[in-house]
Amino acid sequence: MYLTMNRFKVVPGQEAAFEAIWTGRDSHLKEVDGFLSFHLFRGPLRTDHRLYASHTLWVSEAAFAGWTRSDAFRASHRGAGAHGGIYLGPPELEIFESVQHIAV
Repeated sequence: MYLTMNRFKVVPGQEAAFEAIWTGRDSHLKEVDGFLSFHLFRGPLRTDHRLYASHTLWVSEAAFAGWTRSDAFRASHRGAGAHGGIYLGPPELEIFESVQHIAV
């Protein structure tokens, strides 16, 4: 499995706007081969930002790479730069490859 995580620093007071953008958009993820799941997490409030993280789980690195080159990717990210006042800097992408998996 392959996990991609974006960490977002959201300006305090902009949490509702950020969440509305994310929960109201069509991610097109379900259309992509190799997609397993997506989660958006609200994290701690810091002095200058609220931390959020999005986690997307893929069957493989190849599936994720295919997503980044797809029409679905372009459609889901259309207009992403239009919300500059919400963020304290750009998101930080982190990528992880599974070493061990334990499930119920």
